[in-house]
Parts: sequence; C-alpha cells; structure tokens
Amino acid sequence: MTMALERPVDVTDPLTLLAPDVADRLVRRITTEHPEIGAETALRIVGQTAAFVAASGQHPGQSLAPSALVDYGWHAFILHTVDYAIFCERVVGRFVHHVPTEDGEDSADETQKTRQRTLDAITAAGFSIDPDLWPDMAECTQCHAGCTDSPNSGKK
Repeated sequence: MTMALERPVDVTDPLTLLAPDVADRLVRRITTEHPEIGAETALRIVGQTAAFVAASGQHPGQSLAPSALVDYGWHAFILHTVDYAIFCERVVGRFVHHVPTEDGEDSADETQKTRQRTLDAITAAGFSIDPDLWPDMAECTQCHAGCTDSPNSGKK
C-alpha cells in the first residue's frame, strides 16, 4: 500500500510536487493546445492543477472541480497517463479519477458552492490559490460539463 506524500506544512508552491520535466511537458501541451496562453501562465496553470489534484485526493467523498483554466491543465496532465498515475500514487496515495458531470446537472448556486469547496480544500491542503486562475468553474467541452473527482473513487 502506498501512502500519500507527506509535505512540510510550510511548503505552499504546488509546483514542488512535480518533477521539472513533467511540468515542462504539461506547459508545452497547454501552450500548443491553447496558443492564446503564454508559457508563464501555463506554468501557473500546471501548479494550480497539481494543487487541485492533491486536494481532491485529500477530500474523498467531496465533489471538487477545477476552474476553466485549471481544467486545461488537468486535461493535459491526464493525457500523460504515466506521469499522472505516478503523481496520483505518490502525492495522493490513489488514482484521482476524472468524472464528468451531466449537462445542466448543477445550478449556478451549486457551481459556486463547488468552487468555494474546491478553493477551501486546496487551502486546507497547504497550497496557495492563484486567484486569477479561479474566476469561474469549468464547463468542459471534452466531457460536456464540469469535471470532478469521483466522490466514490476513494471507497472500496
């Protein structure tokens, strides 16, 4: 059984959770798929993606969801299946699944509650929030709605 990575309490930069070569691959994928996003912003997205996935793993049973920009990072990370699986196992102790919600499943009020729950979970996990990357929640075109970690994925 693998245990989640233990971090010192004062470590707040989620990029420290990623090997530099993994972060570079993700930045390249984001900037290639979204040419309107520069490398500096893509690197910030990668950091917030790492924080989101790490926080998702610490809060099984809660539906957390990325912002639209952080969702770009999550989709890029998932495409690198080996890197993503290793990250999840090392940092979270289990695979963090991507589970799309159904179209129209959440009201605007519920979406804002999910956003706040997600930001609270990231903060509770010891990571800083980059507010410019969290103005809204994802409406994933690849999965037809918001993307979340399965609230049942940590249960056996």
